[in-house]
Amino acid sequence: MKRTLKSYKIINDPVYGFINIPSELIFAVIDHPYFQRLRRIKQLGLTDMVYPGALHTRFHHAIGAMHLMSITLDQLRNKGIEISDEEYEAALLAILLHDIGHGPFSHALESILLKGQHHETLSLLFFDELNKQFNGQLSRAREIFVGSYERKFFHQLVSSQLDIDRLDYLQRDCFFTGVSEGTIGADRIIKMMTIINDEVVIEEKGIYSIENFLNARRLMYWQVYLHKTTVCAEKMLINLILRAKYLARSGETLPGSIEFLGFLKKDLPQENPPGTPIWLNDFAQLDDLDIWGAIKLWKNTDDFVLKEISKMFLTRNLFKIHFSNNPFKRQEIDKLKLKTQKKLAISDDEIKYFFSEGEISNYGYLTENKILILTKKGKVQDVATAADLPNIKAMSKIVKKHYACHAKNLTLR
Repeated sequence: MKRTLKSYKIINDPVYGFINIPSELIFAVIDHPYFQRLRRIKQLGLTDMVYPGALHTRFHHAIGAMHLMSITLDQLRNKGIEISDEEYEAALLAILLHDIGHGPFSHALESILLKGQHHETLSLLFFDELNKQFNGQLSRAREIFVGSYERKFFHQLVSSQLDIDRLDYLQRDCFFTGVSEGTIGADRIIKMMTIINDEVVIEEKGIYSIENFLNARRLMYWQVYLHKTTVCAEKMLINLILRAKYLARSGETLPGSIEFLGFLKKDLPQENPPGTPIWLNDFAQLDDLDIWGAIKLWKNTDDFVLKEISKMFLTRNLFKIHFSNNPFKRQEIDKLKLKTQKKLAISDDEIKYFFSEGEISNYGYLTENKILILTKKGKVQDVATAADLPNIKAMSKIVKKHYACHAKNLTLR
């Protein structure tokens, strides 16, 4: 597949301003239908039910991450790190395609609609197919993506606790949600980056920017990604898709796009044989619009559960959620479930679709995947040791919250 860059291409991004498309190959990849699909997948799924401005897409994020990667590589070159033009382009392609395997509503439906297939596995399948179509020009980018390239720091820039992916999505999600607590000093963090022994390290004078980055990420999880309304909206969507899958596999005829209905009727195989899976192109047709289109049609179906939850979604009649720092006792769950069942006048079979329980977890810093600091004396240390700040050590603790959520009321039958 060969494209011609007809003119100098730029994209006007609301977060960074003008972003350059630096090569014909990168422009051709962006122009590919696989990548263009990301325009129709929101970055934050159902979070706009809490923060109405959170309508940005995986396309926005991928382009922004590519831009930050180019700035980072330029900074490293300025510090004397040798990076060839081929490596430069490959690193941009690796970060550009890091999320291409996401399906509709991203993480919310990954374990239900895409059972047995993690989005990173799907991203690799897309990577391989694109590499075929572009006659092997993405081979080095693929090596960087999976971590097999000989210069390991490139992979760290794509995937680590301090990667370009996180630097972009924190800034972008903060911008579109308006949650100022998520503000990070990405420019300063990038300026403080260097490479020692083939690893990404941060110069000591950037240590407080790292502390702010870790704290901002932790706060964004509680205030945005794991917001109680987002959690219960996602559980509603999961229950809705579970009901649709049950009906589709029971022989019921449901309205919806051909590709979407195909994935409702069968699970993706958990093991991938060599070559391009026969279902990949069908999956490449799926996006958020398939789900929303189906929900608008399902509100008129005969099935009570499918119809009711679809109506609840469209009118934002969301589940009510209860949080607890400790696991709920079984009798507490049973009591709440029975109370919900009686209030809604639904059957024993129906209650499982109008009630969910589970746990969510959050952490600021994982010590087994270290962020390294280069001290003024030339020593490389873990940030938790170099900073000697108790809050960074505290952030390494995984905090869990337990939840139970249920429908508050139904529309008229």
